[in-house]
Amino acid sequence: MKFLEARKILREFKGGEALSFLLALSGTAEPFELYLAAAAALQGRILKPRAIPFGTLAQHLRQASAPEPGEVLLLLPWDFAPDADWRSGVTPESRAPAEIEAGIDAVGKLLERRRSSPIFYLPAPFLPLAGNPAQNAALAARIQGEALRNGARLLPAEAFSLATYLSSGCPVGGTHLGPVALLMVAALLEVARPPRKVLVTDFDEVLWSGVLAEDGVAGIAMGPDGKGYRHFIYQSLLLRLRKEGVLLAGVTRNSPEIVAEVFAKGGMPLKVSDFVAVLASYGAKSAQIRQLGERLNLGLDAFVFVDDNPIEVSEVSSQLPEVLVRRFPDREEALPGLIAELVADFHRETLTAEDRDRTELYRRRLEGIAPSQLSGGDLSGFLRELGMTLTIHDRSTGDRTRVVQLINKTNQFNLNGRRLEDGDVAAILAAGGRLYGASLADRSGSHGEILACLIDAGGTVRALVMSCRVFQRQVEYAFLAWLSGRPHPPTRLDFAETPRNEPFRMFLASPSFAPGEAGVALDPGRFLEHHAASLELFTLDGPEPTS
Repeated sequence: MKFLEARKILREFKGGEALSFLLALSGTAEPFELYLAAAAALQGRILKPRAIPFGTLAQHLRQASAPEPGEVLLLLPWDFAPDADWRSGVTPESRAPAEIEAGIDAVGKLLERRRSSPIFYLPAPFLPLAGNPAQNAALAARIQGEALRNGARLLPAEAFSLATYLSSGCPVGGTHLGPVALLMVAALLEVARPPRKVLVTDFDEVLWSGVLAEDGVAGIAMGPDGKGYRHFIYQSLLLRLRKEGVLLAGVTRNSPEIVAEVFAKGGMPLKVSDFVAVLASYGAKSAQIRQLGERLNLGLDAFVFVDDNPIEVSEVSSQLPEVLVRRFPDREEALPGLIAELVADFHRETLTAEDRDRTELYRRRLEGIAPSQLSGGDLSGFLRELGMTLTIHDRSTGDRTRVVQLINKTNQFNLNGRRLEDGDVAAILAAGGRLYGASLADRSGSHGEILACLIDAGGTVRALVMSCRVFQRQVEYAFLAWLSGRPHPPTRLDFAETPRNEPFRMFLASPSFAPGEAGVALDPGRFLEHHAASLELFTLDGPEPTS
C-alpha cells in the first residue's frame, strides 16, 4: 500500500466500527497515521491512531498496569540495549557483555506482561555494544531471540531506514510504512476476535497443483517435490489443524466423481475422512459456505475460506463479509505468510479430547449433504476492474493446433464432448466452415488461448469449449455475443449431455437458447441483447467482420 493508495482508500471509505489503536515505539509514530487508518478501513474499521510520547517506551513498559486495549508494540534493538541507539551516538566505552545481557533479560521480563498485545521486532543494524564483531553478532542474536521468545513477529530488516530515523525519528522507511501498517492492523484484529472453527478450502491450484478437469488425476501434483511442494506443505498444515479440532470442508468446481478418484488414488497427506464435507459442484461457492454454516449451526464468522482465484475470493467476500477470506499464493515466497495467518486464525490456548474428535461428530451431522444450486453475487464491478482483454483469432486458416487441443482436452465447458481429429476439422473448414479461438489477458497477465469454436457451413456450432481456468469471468457470454453480432451468426448448437459438462448445461439456461429435436436453437439477436453487458466487460481485439 503506497501513499496515494492509502489516500484513495480513506476517501472512498464509508465508515464502520471504531478500532482502538495505541502504537508504542521508541521513535515517532506520525508517519504511520495515514497508513494505519487506511489499513483499518480495508477491514471496515475506523481507526484514529494514538501513540506514546517520543522517547517514553522504557517507561511505558515498566508500567505495572495491564496493556491498554489496542496496544501494539514496535521494538528495536536499542529498546533492549540503549547504548545501541544511532540517535545517541557511540558511547565512549563499551560495556561488558554480561551487563548488556542483564539489561536484555530485564526488558524480556517486562514484555512477558504484555504478551496479550501484538509485538513486532525490527532487526535493524545498531551501533557496536561490545569490543569485537563476534560479541556484537552474538548480542544481536540474543536480542532477537528474546523478542521472539515473547511472541514478537519479525519484520524484514530492510524496513529500517537510518536516514528516516535520524531525520524524523521514525525507524521505518517510507516504502515500508504501508506494508508494516497492514501487518499491525491485521495482528490487532486477530487478538480481538475469537479463533475460527471451520476452514473451507478450494482444491485446484490450492490443495494440489493443476486443474483436475483439464490435467486429469495423473496430471496434478501434490507431493513433496517440484511444483507440488507448496501444496503438500499446505495439506500438512490442514492435517495438523484438523487434529487440533478445526473442521475442514472442501468446495471445488469439479464433478464429484473425478474428485473421488483423486482421494481414492491416495498419495497425499489428507484423506477424504479428514473433511466434514466435500462439495464438488458448479454452484456459487458463497452458497456452499452458507449452507455449511446452516447445517453445522455455526455463524459465518466461524469460517475461513482459502482460494487462489481472485474472482472466487471476491464473490465470497462480497456475499459473505463475515467469512475471513485468505488468498492462496501463486509463489513459494508468499506461502509463509499464509501459513502464519491460518495458524493465527485458528489458534486456541488449550485443546480438549472433544476438540480432537470434532471432525467425526460433524461428519455425521453433514452426512448426505448435497451442493447448493443457488447463484452467487453480481461480480460485474470486480470484473471491470480486472481490465480484461479478449482477443479473438480466426483459425480457419493457418495454425490451429491449440484450438484443436482445447476441443479434445476440455471436459467441463464442452458443447458435446466429441473428440475431433485435425482431419475432421479440416473437412468442415473446406466445406465453408469457420474456426475461432480466443485468448484472455488481464492486469495479472495472459491466460493464453482459452476458447475454441467450430461452426459448419450451415451455421451449426459443432464444437464450443472453454478452459475452466477462466470460469466466472463471463468469457463465454462475451464471445457468443460478439459472434451473434457478426455477419452469418450461428443459429444452432450441436449439444449433447455428457457426465462432466454440467457447466455448459448451466450456460444453456439463457433464454436465448431453445431446445429442439436437432440440438439447441440460438436466437443471435436475442442473445446479443441479453448479454451486451458481458461484452462490455472486455476490451475486444479480433478479426474484422466479413460479408
